[in-house]
Amino acid sequence: MRIALAVGLLVVAGLLMIPTASFVYESGGPQACARCHEMGNQVDLWHDSAHRGIACAKCHGDALTTDPEFHLTNAKRVWSHWRGEVGEQFGLKPAAVFQIVERCASCHQQEFAAWSTGPHAVTYKRIFTDEKHNKSRHLMDDCFRCHGSHFDGAIGDLVAPVDNKGPWRLVRAEVAEKPAVPCLACHSVHRKGSPLNQRLLESKTPGNRQEKHRPGLAFYDRRAKMSVSASMLAIPAVLDNGRPVRMSPDVRQSLCYQCHAPLSTREAGTGDDRTPRGIHEGLSCMACHDKHRQTTRASCGTCHPRLSNCGLDVESMDTTFAKPGSRHNIHSVRCTDCHEKGVPRKRVDAGRVKAGGAG
Repeated sequence: MRIALAVGLLVVAGLLMIPTASFVYESGGPQACARCHEMGNQVDLWHDSAHRGIACAKCHGDALTTDPEFHLTNAKRVWSHWRGEVGEQFGLKPAAVFQIVERCASCHQQEFAAWSTGPHAVTYKRIFTDEKHNKSRHLMDDCFRCHGSHFDGAIGDLVAPVDNKGPWRLVRAEVAEKPAVPCLACHSVHRKGSPLNQRLLESKTPGNRQEKHRPGLAFYDRRAKMSVSASMLAIPAVLDNGRPVRMSPDVRQSLCYQCHAPLSTREAGTGDDRTPRGIHEGLSCMACHDKHRQTTRASCGTCHPRLSNCGLDVESMDTTFAKPGSRHNIHSVRCTDCHEKGVPRKRVDAGRVKAGGAG
């Protein structure tokens, strides 16, 4: 009985030591994190980032975190250090990424609400067990480039069977309802930049000096296990039947093209490409799509008056903007698609002509 009690006390003491050690360690602030050589670079980046005023524990958890896996992971890292098995590079596990997404919501409430109701909040289950897709396209590791970029394994570690017959099921059931495109897929928290509260007077800054996008906008490359800034990503040279398409210089859309890109032929409209052509050639993706929710309801009204050049309401025209089944894709529609005999002259409203004559 005494031996069992002693063993029990040792187990309890051991369990209590883990969060206690975390508390003592974290009391040293960010510099305590930097004591581990592989964390030093991340802490240095954090010091110059827009999140420099946010403590590490705010996003990554602390001694009071109730998730046992969090403390167990820390204990495993300590054990790895003692055994000299820690590498120079490491990445966040899926569970940690999902937790950070939830913590993003505590500060970025509007952005989180928009993202969570948009297509980029799609779940692993929805993407990887889609019967129509899996029968026509073979699942492969490259799927993770856009969907599940932080997943720590191969396609066979997530879904089975890896074929075109099915039925398919998720091997890692714990990620079934988790987002396949989390915040960290497009945003780098440690990217150099100024805090948002330092931009309160931006309205008084000339437009050409205002910030075009947050410096944290970046694409997470799972192969390199690092986020690549949007400013370093190239906007592709796209072709329309061999003709170079005029491309918007908007840096933000270089991030869109990491997933919504044409095939190796660079032909617009191939693969998952949606490069604007026709009447909308030269527009940026962000000219029409909300940056987090991707809605397009206000896109026409942003540039157009209610009427088009031929006097019709642009929002009621026969395009995919008004009717998803229309044969006129809003990304590639041309005037001649409807006006096969030539574009008619602009109709003039009689009331406006009369008013103008009276003037």
